[in-house]
Amino acid sequence: MDSKTTGIVAYITWIGLVLALVLGDREGAKFHLNQALVIWLAGLLGVIPCVGWVWGIFCFICAVMGLISAINGEEKEVPLLGRIKLLK
Repeated sequence: MDSKTTGIVAYITWIGLVLALVLGDREGAKFHLNQALVIWLAGLLGVIPCVGWVWGIFCFICAVMGLISAINGEEKEVPLLGRIKLLK
């Protein structure tokens, strides 16, 4: 997969993220792979009662924003989570 396709696939599902990490262009799409990983991990906090559903909606919106950014070929950070770097 080229870097644009890798970035797009990473935001779609957990399986897409794993496929993008294993089969995709890691160096070319490192920014989007990192953001997708952070968003999906932060989304796990959505199981917290009462405030979890609000956090889950926020993470979903961040994933959509990241997907649109990947489709357009841009590297825009998502709010709050975009500055966290897990992949080097």
